[in-house]
Amino acid sequence: MFERFIARRFLSYKRGGTKGDVGGSFSAPLVRIATYSVALGVLVMTMSVSILQGFKGAISDKVVGFGAHIMVKSYDMGSQYEEDPITVDSEEIEDIQSIKGVRKVQFFATKGGMVKTDDQIHGILYKGIDNNYDTAFFASNLLRGRLPVLNDSAARNEVIISQTIARKMGLDTASKMRTYFWSGDNYRARAFTVVGVYNTDLSEFDEHYIVGDLRLIQRINGWNSDQVGGYEVLVDNFGRLDKIAQEVGESVNFDKAVTTVVEENQTLFSWLDLLNSNIVLIICVMAMVCIVSVISALLIMIFEKTSMIGILKTLGATNWSIRRIFLLKSARITGSGIALGTAIAIILCLLQHSYHIVRLDSESYSVGYVPVDLSPWIFILIAAGTIVACTAALLIPAAYISRVEPAKTIRFE
Repeated sequence: MFERFIARRFLSYKRGGTKGDVGGSFSAPLVRIATYSVALGVLVMTMSVSILQGFKGAISDKVVGFGAHIMVKSYDMGSQYEEDPITVDSEEIEDIQSIKGVRKVQFFATKGGMVKTDDQIHGILYKGIDNNYDTAFFASNLLRGRLPVLNDSAARNEVIISQTIARKMGLDTASKMRTYFWSGDNYRARAFTVVGVYNTDLSEFDEHYIVGDLRLIQRINGWNSDQVGGYEVLVDNFGRLDKIAQEVGESVNFDKAVTTVVEENQTLFSWLDLLNSNIVLIICVMAMVCIVSVISALLIMIFEKTSMIGILKTLGATNWSIRRIFLLKSARITGSGIALGTAIAIILCLLQHSYHIVRLDSESYSVGYVPVDLSPWIFILIAAGTIVACTAALLIPAAYISRVEPAKTIRFE
C-alpha cells in the first residue's frame, strides 16, 4: 500500500541513513529511546502482575492446603479447640459432589491440646484426616520422614509436625511426643510418634498444626465412626468460590454452616487484595511512560518531516493517508518495544520459576522465594493493553498533520 511504502522509504530506521531517513536524523536517538522505554514499561508491568499473581496463588494454595476451599461444619461450631460433630450423610455428600466445579469432598476433625516435654510446653491443634483425604499438600511440603499411615484397620498414633514445633520442642522423626487434649474440664493424654516434619512458611499454621489419623479424635471425643468435625470441599476454579459455596449451602441441612477459606482467613486475603492497588499504580505509571515516549517520538518525526508532509499534500495525499504513514512508524516502535519487553519478561519469569534466584525472608512473606505466575494470559493482556493505549494516544499528535499548509512548508523549504 501507498502508506506502507512511504513509511518504509522515508521513515526507515537505519543507522547512518541518508538525510531523508530517520536513522540519520535528529529523531533517531529518540526513536531508540522510545522503543526501549516501551520495552521497559512492558517488562515492569508484566513482571509486576506475574509476581503478584504468583504470590497470591502461592499463599492461597498454602491456606487452602490446611483448610480446603469450602468448609462445612456444625452450625453450633463452638470454639476452634472443641468441635461439635456432624454425622456424615451420604446423600448430602452426593449432592455436593454433583455441583459443577466441585473436585472433591473429604472429612476432617480438629482438637486443641498441648505438647509437653521435660522443659517445654506448647499449644497445638491436632487435625485428623482419613485415608480418603488429599494429602498432596502435606507431601509437597514434607522436609523429612513420611506421612502417617491412614489405611490400616486400626488407627496408628502417628503424626507429622511442623519444623517450627520440632525446633521449639526438640523433636524430630521417630521422636515420642506426649500430648494432652482438653476434654471438658479434664484432659486426656496420648503418646504420638513423629513420622514426618513439614514446613509451609505460614507461621500462623506452622506454629500450631500437627496432622494425624481422624479416628484418634473420634476415639478421644467418644464419637461414632460416622461422626466427623466437618467436610472440606475442594473446587476447580477459585474464581467461582462464592458461587459454589452458595450452592453447597443449599445442598446441606439447615444445622450446618458453610464458610469459605476467604472468610476463615479474612486478614490474610485482605492483605493480598491490598497488593492489587500497588500493582494498579505501577501499571498506570509505566503505561504513561510508554505513551509519553511514543508520542514524543511521533511529534519529533512529524516536525522533522513537515516539508515532506507538504509535498505529499501537494501531490494529492489526504490527511488521513499521511496520518497512517506516521502511525505505521509509531506502531513499529511500539511493537518492537512490546516484543522486546515481553521476551525479557518471559525469560526472567522462567529463570525465577525454575531456579528461585530471588529469595525472600519466609518469616516475613510466608514464601521463601519470589513466586511467579506463568499464565500466558498475563503476557497477552499486558501486550494487547499497551498496543491499545499507545495507539489511542497517538491519534492526538497525529491530528497536527491536518494543520500543515503545503504552500508555507514548501516555500520555507
